[in-house]
Amino acid sequence: MTATPRSGTPAAAAAQHRAPGRQPPAPLAPTLHRPPSAPAEKDRTDANVSMAVTLEEAPWLGWILVKALMRFAFMVANNLVAISSYICYVIILQPLRLLDSKRFWYIEGIMYKWLLGMVASWGWYAGYTVMEWGDDIKAVSQDEAVMLVNHQATGDVCTLMMCLQDKGLVVAQMMWLMDHIFKYTNFGIVSLIHGDFFIRQGKSHRDQQLLLLKKHLEENYRNRDRKWIVLFPEGGFLRKRRETSQAFAKKNNLPFLTHVTLPRIGATNIILSALVARQENGSPAGGDAKELESKSKGLQWMIDTTIAYPKAEPIDIQTWILGYRKPTVTHVHYRIFPIKDVPLETDGLADWLYQRFVEKEALLSHFYETGAFPPPKGHKEAVSREMTLSNMWIFLIQSFAFLSGYMWYNIIQYFYHCLF
Repeated sequence: MTATPRSGTPAAAAAQHRAPGRQPPAPLAPTLHRPPSAPAEKDRTDANVSMAVTLEEAPWLGWILVKALMRFAFMVANNLVAISSYICYVIILQPLRLLDSKRFWYIEGIMYKWLLGMVASWGWYAGYTVMEWGDDIKAVSQDEAVMLVNHQATGDVCTLMMCLQDKGLVVAQMMWLMDHIFKYTNFGIVSLIHGDFFIRQGKSHRDQQLLLLKKHLEENYRNRDRKWIVLFPEGGFLRKRRETSQAFAKKNNLPFLTHVTLPRIGATNIILSALVARQENGSPAGGDAKELESKSKGLQWMIDTTIAYPKAEPIDIQTWILGYRKPTVTHVHYRIFPIKDVPLETDGLADWLYQRFVEKEALLSHFYETGAFPPPKGHKEAVSREMTLSNMWIFLIQSFAFLSGYMWYNIIQYFYHCLF
């Protein structure tokens, strides 16, 4: 039974204003606000999924860490025995240097090649391999040549150490021109003995460094029977020099480059002026035809070398040593130019070098778009060659290094006990 409001009460007045036949509104039910809570629920779900993925990857990440530590420990041991043995052998062979300098530097070059082979093996067993394109530089491995290489990271040096191992005695008779900071690395003492040249960067040092380079070439290149020079004409890493190079190009109306930087001319000019055999009246300057056979023919080739990394992600020396990056194929493209086609005067050489780096830019642009270098002119497709290292050869040189280290340790220990 429903109670009727009495007249004159507020309830009765409200009832009079209601529309006929309209029911009073039902009491409001509590709202659940489900839509606003949906994102929070999604966040909790994503967090759970992320945590699950992390937990699944934990063993793999743990293995990467353990493997990196093991590789680092091996690298330290490898350096200790190999570099120490190299120094001991060089010291003990000093009498041979006085008696037969050419033979001494030949033996030193072979040991130097083995040391670089050990460095190459660190990347090889991490899955960092090399694919070669363009001209076959084995054909000029016995001639004198300069390699002009683009520079992206410290891994460029390691890549060259690997891909030149199967080019005969190139590595043994090679001279590197590198930043002076490498002098203070573990390999610096080896490079100093071998006769590599360390360049100090900066405008304030430039003129002095070029004079020192000229003197170094005159005193060491021929005397140590060197034949190849590795030069990075950009004068620094791409990431550090790109903005400066682009600003210089814009100011001087020069090519605007993205994947390489404009090369510096000084070191190349010094090398050519010091090592290219000058001709006078059809015979080498400073000698007659009979002396030609006993004298070097001088530089004969310029090898334009372009290094490309997948997705433009270069490898650094830390990655090469620790091996925490997934296996990667680095691509190296060669083009050989006869030295007679290279202008020796400064302005002509500058134009020639700029043109080579414009072509490098085109090569790298094509590689980053397609994953391959373009074919040479007159060919429909480019042919690549996989560079491989012999596992047996690596085993032998590593065994020699560790056995030599053990031998020298015992010799030094014996003399130490005898003296003290």
